[in-house]
Amino acid sequence: MEKKTFAVLGMMCAGCAANVERRLNQTEGVAAAAVNLPARTVLIEYDSTKTTPEKLKEALAAIGYDMVIEEDRNVEAIEKHAYRSLQKKVLLSWMLAMLVMAISMHWIHIGSRDIANQTMMILSLLNILYAGRQFYVNTVRQLAHASANMDTLVALSTGISFLFSTFNTFWGETYWGAQGIEWHTYFDASVMIITFVLTGRLMEERAKHSTASAIRALMGLTPKTAHLIDTGEVVEVPLSALQPGDTIEVRPGEKIPVDGTVIRLSEGKGAEVRLLIDESAMTGESVPVEKKAGDKVLAGTIVREGTFRFKAEEIGQKTVLANMIRMVQEAQGSKAPVQRVVDKIALIFVPAVGCIALLTFLAWYLIGGQAYLPQAILSAVSALVIACPCAMGLATPTALMVGIGKAAEKNILIKDATALEQIRKVDTMVIDKTGTLTQPVASPQQVRLEGAESLKPHAQEAMDQLQQQGIEVYMMSGDKEERAAQIAHEAHIAHYRSEVKPQDKEDLVRELQQQGRHVAMVGDGINDSQALARADVSIAMGKGTDVAMDVAQVTLMGSDLRHIPDAISLSKQTVNMIHQNLFWAFIYNIICIPLAAGLPYLFGQHWQITPMWASALMAFSSVSVVLNSLRLKLKN
Repeated sequence: MEKKTFAVLGMMCAGCAANVERRLNQTEGVAAAAVNLPARTVLIEYDSTKTTPEKLKEALAAIGYDMVIEEDRNVEAIEKHAYRSLQKKVLLSWMLAMLVMAISMHWIHIGSRDIANQTMMILSLLNILYAGRQFYVNTVRQLAHASANMDTLVALSTGISFLFSTFNTFWGETYWGAQGIEWHTYFDASVMIITFVLTGRLMEERAKHSTASAIRALMGLTPKTAHLIDTGEVVEVPLSALQPGDTIEVRPGEKIPVDGTVIRLSEGKGAEVRLLIDESAMTGESVPVEKKAGDKVLAGTIVREGTFRFKAEEIGQKTVLANMIRMVQEAQGSKAPVQRVVDKIALIFVPAVGCIALLTFLAWYLIGGQAYLPQAILSAVSALVIACPCAMGLATPTALMVGIGKAAEKNILIKDATALEQIRKVDTMVIDKTGTLTQPVASPQQVRLEGAESLKPHAQEAMDQLQQQGIEVYMMSGDKEERAAQIAHEAHIAHYRSEVKPQDKEDLVRELQQQGRHVAMVGDGINDSQALARADVSIAMGKGTDVAMDVAQVTLMGSDLRHIPDAISLSKQTVNMIHQNLFWAFIYNIICIPLAAGLPYLFGQHWQITPMWASALMAFSSVSVVLNSLRLKLKN
C-alpha cells in the first residue's frame, strides 16, 4: 500500500470534493481517498499492484477534474495562472453586469423595449460564453456520470433565467400580453448570478491562500541550490543533482540543503573556529546550536557562524523537513469525525436543492396557474442559487488547515484531524521524566553535585499551565524515590511514581482510563511506546526516538514543554471554530432557502430574495466561513 497527496485542479465546492472522493473510492485498488478542499489536494491510499497514479488521473478526468501526478508540473504556477484567468473573467463579468443592470433599471436608454431586451440578451450571452462557460461544461460532465455540484446549480439557474428571458424578448407580448399578464425579462439575474459566484470564488481563493501559509513557510526553508564539492572544486548545483554521499559546503547566512553529518569546519584565522546553526525553524529553540565534526545537521536550518562541509545522507523527500511538510499536509488533508457527516450531507445536498427548486416551481404554478408562471420560475431560480453547499464543505477543512498550520508554526506537528479534535478532551496527563521533563546537565562539575540531569527550562511553567487548564499531571520515572520526588517537587507535580518499568507506564494509563478519564501520554523513548500507544492522545518529543514519534499523534519539535498547553488551547480554539462555521452554514441554508422560495407570501408579506441577491448571499456565505477560520491566526 502507498499513501500520497496529489493536487487536484477544478474543485470549487463541497459537491466537487464529494464527487472526487466517491469517484476515487470506487476505483479498483484505492483503499481510501480524502479531499482537502481548501488546499485543493487529495490524500490517496492505494494498492500499487492494482492501480497507478495514471489510472487515478484518468478516473478523475472523466468527471472533469485534473489530478497532478507529474513531478515537473508546477502546481503553484498552474494555480497562479488560473487565479489570473479568474480575475479577468470577474472583471469582464462585472462590466457586462453593470451594462445589463443600467439598461434594466433604465439608467441608460437605448431605444424601444424590444431593442433594450435584445441588447441585454446579447450582453448576457457574452457573459455566459466567456465568464460562465465552465459552469456549463462541468455540469454536462457531472450529469454524464450521474453526479452534481455547485456548478450544476449555477448552470441550471442562469440557464433557466436566460432561456425564459429570451422567450419573453421575442414572444412575451404575443404570449403573455395576449392573456393580459404583465411580463418581464430577467437577464440581470442571469448575468449577476455568474458575476457574484465568480467574485465569491475569487475572494475565497485570496482568503484560502492564507490558510496554507504554514506549508509555504516550511517549503520556503529549503534552498534552491547547493555548493557541491566536485573533484576539489566548489560547484553550485540544483538540489535535484545531489546524491547521498556527496560533500557539500555551506557558508554563513545560508540554509543547509539536505540532512547530513558534519565532516570538517573551515580553518579560522586567529579566532576560535565555531559552527553555530539556527535550528529554530525545526525545533523552536531560539539559541543557535554549536556543532562539531560528527554532528548531524538538518535541511532548512541556517548557518549563523562558520563555514563547514558535510556529507549528504538524506535528500529529497527523505529529509526531516520533507517529513514535517508531509505530516502537516496529511494532517490538513485528514478528516475530523464531524466532517464525515458533513460530506454525506454535501453528497446529497445538490440533488436535494434541485428537488426543492422543482417543488417551489410546482407550488407556485399550482397556486396561481399560468399567471404565476414568471413568479414560479423566479422563485425556483432563487432557491437553486441561494442553496450553497460550499459553506458547509469549507467549514471544517478551513479551520483544520489554519489550526494544524498554526500548530506547525509553533513547532507542534499534529498527525491528523482526529488527534487535533481529541486533544481538547484531555483531563489527565502522564509524563515521562528522563528526557521529557529533564535534560542532561551542562558540565562535569554539576554531574558530581547533582545524579546527571536537571529540569528543562520552562518545564515548571508548562506544568502550571496544564493544571490551570484543569489537567491533572502524573510523572513516571525509573529513578529512585528520592530523585523522582525531587524532580516532581521542582516541576510542581503532585502525583508521581518512581522505579517504574515500561509496563507500569501502560498500566497507569489503562488504570486512569478505566476511571473514565481522557488520558494523554508524553514521552520520548522506546520504553514509552507502550504507554503512548495505549493513551487517548500520545505526545512525543521531537528529539526522542523514531519509535516514539511513529506511535505519537502529536510531536513537539523541540524541548519546550509549553507547547503542550499550547496544543490543548489550539485544539479547543479550532474545534470551537469548526462548530461556529457549521452552525452558521446550516443556519444560512435553513433561513435563506424558504425566503428565496417565496415563503413570506404565505404570511401576506409580498417580498422574497431575488436571484441577484441570492447569488450575492451565496458568495458571501462561503467567504465568511473562510474569513472566520482565519481568525484563528489572530488568537494566541
